[in-house]
Amino acid sequence: MDIGGSGIKGCVVDLERGELVGERLRIPTPQPAHPDAVCDVVAEIVAGFDWTERVGVTFPGVLKKGVAHTAANVDHSWLGTNLAVGVEERIPGTVTTLNDADAAGIAEMHYGAGRGREGVVLMLTFGTGIGSALFTDGVLVPNTEFGHIQVDGEDGEKRASASAREREELSYHEWARRVDRYLDVLEAGVWPDLIIVGGGVSKKADKWVPLLSTRTPVVPAQLLNDAGIVGAALAAAEGIHN
Repeated sequence: MDIGGSGIKGCVVDLERGELVGERLRIPTPQPAHPDAVCDVVAEIVAGFDWTERVGVTFPGVLKKGVAHTAANVDHSWLGTNLAVGVEERIPGTVTTLNDADAAGIAEMHYGAGRGREGVVLMLTFGTGIGSALFTDGVLVPNTEFGHIQVDGEDGEKRASASAREREELSYHEWARRVDRYLDVLEAGVWPDLIIVGGGVSKKADKWVPLLSTRTPVVPAQLLNDAGIVGAALAAAEGIHN
């Protein structure tokens, strides 16, 4: 299960291949995105697959032991709310919760563009905001939240997220310049060896990734927008959580 600012998606995952089994189910994120409303949708999607085994659920914010500590792209009533408990109340069983970008990064490191890569790898997901996952020699540094790093006096995601491109009707050339500036700031602080870009906009990576002038190699996520779902399932199976 992958909770996003605009949609909640879920599917059964083949963990041998790192692929979805059949078509994923997507329901728009309730507005306002209160905890009860979101957890109800999670339960509805899981029920749609007649699933009774382990469930992995991602969240677009910092999670510590299942409790939300940030909620930039969902309702602020999430702050202090335990996502794991909320889902468990509706779906008794084993529920694993983690940050959405961390889940996407775990999937890419295990199955996709980061597989076998050593050094510092940075996964960025461009969507409603910008999610981030940082790995050193394959080990996750959880809850980095680099979408909120300050770039020219404001959160980087306010100008460089995929939703900003759509909202301001930017061309890919115009948007790529903003992403470039955002990546310049990240590079100066993190010095990654590889940057993987994911989220829905990764499907059109050929339109903007070649326009970037970063020092670090930038490659599109191989699992595209399914990385969060795959990573959530892998985390549930292996007991990885925030």
